[in-house]
Order: sequence, then C-alpha cells, then structure tokens
Amino acid sequence: MDKRVNIEQIEPAAFKAMYSLANYMGTTRLSKTHAELIKIRASQVNGCAFCINMHTKDARKNGETEQRIYVLNAWKETELFTAEERVVLAMTEEITRIADAGLSESTYQKAKDLFDDQYIAQIIMMIVTINSWNRIAIATQLQPV
Repeated sequence: MDKRVNIEQIEPAAFKAMYSLANYMGTTRLSKTHAELIKIRASQVNGCAFCINMHTKDARKNGETEQRIYVLNAWKETELFTAEERVVLAMTEEITRIADAGLSESTYQKAKDLFDDQYIAQIIMMIVTINSWNRIAIATQLQPV
C-alpha cells in the first residue's frame, strides 16, 4: 500500500483534540468491558484492521476472554453476553450504521431500562469516538502493529 498522509504529524492540534476526547472517555463510568466491546464491534463493522488489532489486545489485557472476542461479530447468536452488553452492542451497531436507520427506539428503550441517562450518553460518545478513529485509520491506511 502507498503511504498516506500522517494526520498526527500534519495536523497535530486535531490529533490532540481526538486524544483529549479518548482520554476523557477513560474517565467516565463506562465499564472497561463495555468500552472495549464497543471499540471492537464498531471496528469490525467498519472493517478497521488497525483498531480491531489494538482493541482486542486491550480487551485481553482487561480480562476479556478469547471466546467472547472470537464470537463478538456473531453476538446475537450466543448467550455469552449479558443483557447490558447486548444492549451496548446493539447501540454500537445501530449508531455505527447510522445511515441504515440510526439508533432504534426499541434499542434506546432497552438502554433506558438498564442504564441512567449519563451512562447512555457515555455509551453514545464512546461509539462516536471509536467511529472517528476508525475513519482516520481507514482513510490513512494505518496498519496493525
């Protein structure tokens, strides 16, 4: 692959802002498990090899099992994920595929039944954040290391 623009070098202020958002997300109440499931699943949907590689490693470090990582792209077909995780994953897919229909009322209501408004906002912001990173990585052809 041809080398593409390095946004971190060319637009360091923009990258600093992205890092600030990512760092802020690490200070929220969002559980590490929910955060990593969001990052991995959105990256799978978007086809971002760089982010899938990074976040599966991070998830393992945080105690995620190999089995759950392997079946994450088929989470609807297994009982390995809790009710809360299933809602988080549904939100991730629906928001990531925003052009299809966006966050459905059904999924949103399930989230309201399980989480308070602040936690829902934090889920949404994590989904927004990883989708932004996916787009940067894919557009610039970042490679897994």
